Amino acid sequence: MIVARKSYQCYLVCITLLVLFCTPLNDAFHILSVPKLRLGASVSSITSNGCSRTSPLSALDNTLLDSSYSPLLETGEDVLQEEVLNGEEITEAVIETSSTTVEEIQNPDATLTHSSLATKKSLPFPVVLWRFSRPHTLIGSALAIPALHILAAPSISMILSKQMLYSILYATVPSLLMNIFITGLNQITDVDIDKINKPSLVIASGDLSSTAATVIVLACLAISLLMTSSQISSLATPGLNFSLWGSAILGTMYSLPPFRLKRFPWIAALCIVAVRGTIINAGFFAHASATTFGNAQATAIRCMTTDTRCMLSSLYFGIFGIVIALMKDVPDIKGDTISNISTFTVRIGPTRIFHAMRRLLFGLLTSTSMAFAWGSFAAAATSKNYWLALSRMFISIWALWAGISSRQKGLHVNADDGQEVYSYYMSLWNLFYQSYLVLPFAR
Repeated sequence: MIVARKSYQCYLVCITLLVLFCTPLNDAFHILSVPKLRLGASVSSITSNGCSRTSPLSALDNTLLDSSYSPLLETGEDVLQEEVLNGEEITEAVIETSSTTVEEIQNPDATLTHSSLATKKSLPFPVVLWRFSRPHTLIGSALAIPALHILAAPSISMILSKQMLYSILYATVPSLLMNIFITGLNQITDVDIDKINKPSLVIASGDLSSTAATVIVLACLAISLLMTSSQISSLATPGLNFSLWGSAILGTMYSLPPFRLKRFPWIAALCIVAVRGTIINAGFFAHASATTFGNAQATAIRCMTTDTRCMLSSLYFGIFGIVIALMKDVPDIKGDTISNISTFTVRIGPTRIFHAMRRLLFGLLTSTSMAFAWGSFAAAATSKNYWLALSRMFISIWALWAGISSRQKGLHVNADDGQEVYSYYMSLWNLFYQSYLVLPFAR
């Protein structure tokens, strides 16, 4: 018992540190996922006294750019324009603008001598592959598997074993590969939409060809599904098969014609609930039960119907998945409308969807807080299990804090401003990660 308590205390300290560093870590991944561009452009206008003047083009966006000094562009070459006016030599230069797109200047009194010129640095393939994988989704999958293994443990003393480590590693590799397949397939089929909504994505920006992307996703799919075969390893359980095959089938039908279920908002929502809720949580919970805790007959459906922990975690993350998915559609309304993708945002409007999802998340987190607070008092009063009461109170406090902070942040977001909504959307992923970090305390 003393060893178990010490392990539990160590885990609590580790979780606290991970929560503290989760937000800056995700921000760093997000920065890596944004391409760097260099833009330089100038306009030479002829004034009434015959002087040539250069003015920088105005910026439209706030994307991460290199800031450097760029000479005036004339006749397609970088040169310094020098003129002699009233006996004095004038050197004109254009300061490079920090923006991803540039406005065309339409001035009847000015002559546009040079169109905007964008030169993009070629990125190393590992960087392109990392951005192609959509890192914020990879982090969620990587955190879910160990959290569900610990949740499935019958007792805390059973969480530290080599068998659990092997099971986690064996499930994580194909899970991350499947994640790349699903997100990559969506990028391949949504190139035209992404050129409007997310032009920084590697295929839409031209950093990765559709052919190369297709090879990558097919390789990821093949390796991932190959690892579900029991002939490869005894760790290939029915739960792992359920998670990977279920994700592959629904992910394919969600993006790929002729199915393209994302066109139908209700069916798309059900796919998200199924994957984020049942398929991931119940599947890996059953996998952990079979490989680590001796329940060889464990299946996702059986765990869902007989184990309260599995059922409630699937419900929680299913609802959270809906919030994230519909919030993602809010800043994508322009491209979805043009491409005839009838998301809830297109049908109902960005403002109503944004606030509906914000309230749904607040309700999910506050109800979770109240439920665990009640469970904490019950554990202390009836069973005198103070460690259980403490773990439940920890989740209650975290959920209350998460609900209040997400609500306060959402109140200051303009639902019609795509940049503000996207920033809020990424903050929800941080709460999603933290949910898996505290999940092992949900007992």
